[in-house]
Amino acid sequence: MHVQDWLETVPAVSIYALVALVIGLESLGIPLPGEIILVSAALLSSQHSGINPVILGACASVGAIVGDSIGYAIGRKGGRPLLAWLGRKFPRHFGPGHVATAERSFQKWGMWAVFFGRFIALLRIFAGPLAGVLKMPYWKFLIANVLGGIIWAGGTTAVIYYVGVVAESWLKRFSWVGLVVAVLIGLASMLVVRRRAKRVSAEMDEARPEPVAAAE
Repeated sequence: MHVQDWLETVPAVSIYALVALVIGLESLGIPLPGEIILVSAALLSSQHSGINPVILGACASVGAIVGDSIGYAIGRKGGRPLLAWLGRKFPRHFGPGHVATAERSFQKWGMWAVFFGRFIALLRIFAGPLAGVLKMPYWKFLIANVLGGIIWAGGTTAVIYYVGVVAESWLKRFSWVGLVVAVLIGLASMLVVRRRAKRVSAEMDEARPEPVAAAE
């Protein structure tokens, strides 16, 4: 079933809660289709007066901010051993190369890596936990987290809603195109990050000193 068709079968309150929950879990570090759910719900709000886009955007923003904050707390408490454990359990998302790429972004951009990471699919799952692991001051993290969450979640909701209202006659077609575009953007950003992660991982392997053979 189409995501938007399924969303039409549930009450508005459930949609608000679903959007906040999925985005919150994704921000916490669990790979989930937060963008797809948000785009679908925003399109749905442009067709049904029972779904308030302002409330929807607020719920999405709160989910993003709270999820990242929980991820930060977990990362700060778990430290490097947490990243190592995640790397063993989920090597495709938390492998050494991925972590190294994210760390370089933090070293280069500091607190703004949290802000810009909100707009890149794969980096979204790293921002909170890695900021905690690296002991970023919480006030810096909070500023970037709040700004990124509001602009990404609230901005996406507003743009999709108003485009849906203006293009009402083409809404069904746009709904499909919008979802496809959201998926493609997410996949493209993920592929770029994974390619960089593989490059960093290869560089790490080359730089790693070879074990010295034991003397006979």
